[in-house]
Amino acid sequence: MFLIGEIISTHGIKGEVKVKQITDFIERFHIGETVYYKSNQDKLLPLIIDGFRTTNKGLLIQFKGYSSINDVEHLLGMNLYIKEEQLTALEENEYYFHEIIGCNVKTTTGENLGIIDSILTPGANDVWVVKSRNGKEILIPYIEDVVKQVNIAEKEVTIELMEGLID
Repeated sequence: MFLIGEIISTHGIKGEVKVKQITDFIERFHIGETVYYKSNQDKLLPLIIDGFRTTNKGLLIQFKGYSSINDVEHLLGMNLYIKEEQLTALEENEYYFHEIIGCNVKTTTGENLGIIDSILTPGANDVWVVKSRNGKEILIPYIEDVVKQVNIAEKEVTIELMEGLID
């Protein structure tokens, strides 16, 4: 299962919920799509999207069969997931966050820098946050000049150190 969002609040009285988007693919929330949440018993339960709109404060989603605020209150704080077969094929040199997070990072000279802990998306390119063994964070821009090789199968990334990258 892959995390795509979190239900953060209800909206109005007709069963809409506000969802914090945790995916680059907004189409995962389009009408007719199925998402899943974990019940209190850790059972995966499907939700079919019946309404979708964007606002300046996030996504507003309506689920099929959930027509009042009373129907959705128990969903507050729940994470929304998709199954692996719902993942979209990516272009060459594009990766899902879950494929990159946890990869070991080394330099072209073989120096081990640490593990990718998270990914920032500030604008022009993603920035991979590497936690070094001493707990220091190293910010690696995902650009061709720096990231030389990504081996998802081996969970390893090779980078070319640019001047000032680790200071």
